[in-house]
Amino acid sequence: MLAGELYITDRIQQANREWPGKRLVQRINQLPADDLAGIIALEQKLFAGTHPDLYVQPPFEVDYGKHIKIGNHFYCNANAMFLDTNWITIGDNVKIGPRVNLLTAGHPIDAATRVSLLEFAKPIVIGNNTWLGGNVTVLPGVTIGNNVVIGAGAVVTHDIPDNVVAVGNPARVLREIGEADRQRWQQEAADYWVWREEQE
Repeated sequence: MLAGELYITDRIQQANREWPGKRLVQRINQLPADDLAGIIALEQKLFAGTHPDLYVQPPFEVDYGKHIKIGNHFYCNANAMFLDTNWITIGDNVKIGPRVNLLTAGHPIDAATRVSLLEFAKPIVIGNNTWLGGNVTVLPGVTIGNNVVIGAGAVVTHDIPDNVVAVGNPARVLREIGEADRQRWQQEAADYWVWREEQE
């Protein structure tokens, strides 16, 4: 399965099945919304390569959980689906909107092969400083670059390069992120901090 080759779910050895991760997510999703310490502590046990500033807003779902590597400063809004039948690798400073689907699992196009219960999974990689808007779906085998914005509702079927905004179904590069973007948003941030100091 992790090699990206065809497999049958029911033939996976019991010791390698998804149940520990699914049970842990059930516990997370049942905690009170304001029990942030409890939620984060369980999420640290669920994901690989996690850090103290990880937070995934419940409720969410995983297939295994242990096949998800997360970098520093990660936030994911509610109702995410991490279908990690292969590795999902997420870089630093990544933000994910609500109802986002990261789907490594796939099924053969040929119906005769598909109904024989054979399936496959391909890894997903998301680069540093990237933001996925609400309702984005990322399909098996996709790599999204660094400093990328994926617009709300996009379906990402192919790799996306660094430093772009991509939108649509299937997602396509709308434009590069450039110096004008940097200047605009850094000025707005500076104005905010001036206003904040004035309020205090």
